Amino acid sequence: MTPRRPRGAGAFPKKVEPPATRPADPAELYAALDLGTNSCRMLIARPAGSQFQVVDSFSKVVQLGHGLEASGRLSRASIGRAVQALQICRRKIETHGVRRMRLVATEACRRARNSRDFMRLVRRETGLPLEIIQPEEEARLAVISCAPLVSARTEQLLVVDIGGGSTELVWIDLAEVPGPERARALMRLSAGFHADQSDGPKARVVDWISVPLGVATLKDQFADVEDDSARFALMSWFFEEKLADFSPYSSGSPREGFQIIGTSGTVTTVAACHLGLRRYDRTRVDGLTMSSAQIDAVIRGYLTLGPEGRRADPRIGRDRHTLIMSGAAILQALMRVWPTDRMSVADRGLREGLLYAQMAADGVLSEEGLI
Repeated sequence: MTPRRPRGAGAFPKKVEPPATRPADPAELYAALDLGTNSCRMLIARPAGSQFQVVDSFSKVVQLGHGLEASGRLSRASIGRAVQALQICRRKIETHGVRRMRLVATEACRRARNSRDFMRLVRRETGLPLEIIQPEEEARLAVISCAPLVSARTEQLLVVDIGGGSTELVWIDLAEVPGPERARALMRLSAGFHADQSDGPKARVVDWISVPLGVATLKDQFADVEDDSARFALMSWFFEEKLADFSPYSSGSPREGFQIIGTSGTVTTVAACHLGLRRYDRTRVDGLTMSSAQIDAVIRGYLTLGPEGRRADPRIGRDRHTLIMSGAAILQALMRVWPTDRMSVADRGLREGLLYAQMAADGVLSEEGLI
């Protein structure tokens, strides 16, 4: 059944479509929206040199994938929450006069049997050109967003994006790319993991994987385990088993020259807790490097708190306290497997990758400043 139209929505909105042929204006605004398994998030930004300047944003927990593991379908309540959030995004897009945009949905919509019906409803109710992207593109966009954080000393890079419904991992060989060129080489992957990079040094994608387990779906897998510590351990080992076919798993790569960049709400929440932030500060979190010992200490603290303590902890937040342990289980498994004891924290991800890719394609981003 179609969810009830939110009050005040009025007549069906006109279809919102970016122009396909008009040349890009360097001062023009761009929008990027990520409708994930747990959240709906959007950024509106303008190009600013090699980066962009955010002029508006939106983030709302919609739990689109709630119950999906059991039913294989998006529920009526989940659809209603998502449509209401998308209505807000549409109004922001119209208010700012945004004409260039990329609005995407990920794992929940990839898996749901009724995703086509949902996408038709979104078009009818909001007019937004929402599209479902495949795992490879989701992984590629995560890599692009993290390019500014790659170290000039990094020869082997693993980018990890822990989502609500899936976790993307991309292993990249940068050994043949001169240090100052490594961020630029990663940005060129916007054309595809195996696209021609003849205009510069090549970043070689060794392997990538999309594990259909994120913070929401992994939590649902073990919802029947009552003991908090046992549930955490089972989730962590279960996720590690899913990495067995990922080729770098047993590569034996040395620690020197190896970098992991983690991007997700889990990673940034762990970083904020490590820093003792009572109020989140992106400038302190984005680009922070944490050791495995520091990560383990935060996770041990979560286990000591227990479910009630985590619910009351302001550093975790109301929207994340039920998901933080499944995310921490994924994070601990990753740090247990890979040949390094440090992780770079990225407060950036799919939305930022969408913005970078759009702006790069339009030629309105400068490569100067990417080091």
